[in-house]
Amino acid sequence: MNRRSFIKSGSMAAAATGILSHTTALAQGKSKIRLAFIGVGMRGRNHVALALRRDDIDVVAICDTQESSLASCRKQFQKANKKLPKEYTGGEDAYKKMLDQEKLDAVVIATPWQFHKPQAVDAMKAGLYVGCEVIAGLTVDDHWEVVKTSEQTGKPYMTLENVCYRRDVMAVLNMVRQQLFGELIHLEGGYQHDLRGVLFNNGTQPYGGGVEYGPKAFSEAQWRTQFNIDQDGDLYPTHGLGPLMHYTKINHGNRMTNMVSFSSKARGLADYVQKQSPGHPNAKIHYKNGDVTTTLINCANGETLLLSHDVHLPRPYSLGFRVQGTDGLWMDVSNTIYIEGKSAKDDVWDNADEWLKKYDHPLWAKYANDAAGAGHGGMDWFVFNGFIEAVKQNRQTPIDVYDSVSMSVITPLSTQSLAEGNKSVEIPDFTNGKWKERKDVFALDDSGF
Repeated sequence: MNRRSFIKSGSMAAAATGILSHTTALAQGKSKIRLAFIGVGMRGRNHVALALRRDDIDVVAICDTQESSLASCRKQFQKANKKLPKEYTGGEDAYKKMLDQEKLDAVVIATPWQFHKPQAVDAMKAGLYVGCEVIAGLTVDDHWEVVKTSEQTGKPYMTLENVCYRRDVMAVLNMVRQQLFGELIHLEGGYQHDLRGVLFNNGTQPYGGGVEYGPKAFSEAQWRTQFNIDQDGDLYPTHGLGPLMHYTKINHGNRMTNMVSFSSKARGLADYVQKQSPGHPNAKIHYKNGDVTTTLINCANGETLLLSHDVHLPRPYSLGFRVQGTDGLWMDVSNTIYIEGKSAKDDVWDNADEWLKKYDHPLWAKYANDAAGAGHGGMDWFVFNGFIEAVKQNRQTPIDVYDSVSMSVITPLSTQSLAEGNKSVEIPDFTNGKWKERKDVFALDDSGF
């Protein structure tokens, strides 16, 4: 499938701008890249597993401060019959030694949030592509530093936001581009996921089974819980916002201008601990992060975006997507679509399955078998592959630095809005005006994703 037939099958052509050109000649690319990992906890090892499935990646080094994570990662290489990578450990600065000593093309960062910005900045200054787990930084200044470093070094930075590649999300993107919903008016999304068992555990089993957090806990409970104690705001906006940005062409002919956040009272985490272990000290902690945080965003082209962060209460998983335009809408929580004049019955929801099948995105139609078995229903394969192909081809990443920081900066801005009494705050234009001319490029090219 070449680019012309790819676009004809359901997407729209677009030119490219960015730190690197999206159309860099493939002849300048590499058949195999040298990759390193900073952070090989559970999420890092998910990416390692994807790397070990490929023959075009040589994982030459890994870095982590915990022996348990390094030991688990070694087992992955041994099981795959791959050469063990060089290990760097011994402290939070161990990655710097790795960047200095290893000849690399790219790094994948999957450490706790507070380390993302300095590690990404150092990696770009070392001349490397950076694929980083969310979020990009803790402050607005952090986000600007990531942008300026990428611009100064010419090295792409990509937030590895996998939901941008979820199959139904991409099918709806295909529908949006073919104007099935008409002109877009209002969109919603978020992170609505019961994380109580992630934020608390006893350190002996994956998630659940205890009410501890900190050094003795398991995985994210070692560090992520503390953010919920210390900070009120939307702590994880990118799952919902990433897809909405692609639907509304944010930074590519549109931009987010200002936002306001509201946060409910915080009762869920203390209630969970009390029910699991009555009288436990962790039930008496004052958790600053409200149980449900809602953020409303204005866009330059007139759309409104609504984000929800809801991870402290019992609830089935849902990202709560809603895409609504002048001709109809999609709701993921009910798996329904209604298109005026095209749905089976007037004012009656259609089950979304047939629509999503009909408008399956060309990337999924072509690569579903390659993604089979990868994490999160296959979308992990797509986001990882998009990053790796960009490195190999010496191209811009499919989610570039401007898009990465725009979906991430909502965290500190929501905290600011809440602290200032639900005040509307301006959203930075990280493109410095280039959004007006930058063309939509995401998932329009089957070679660059």
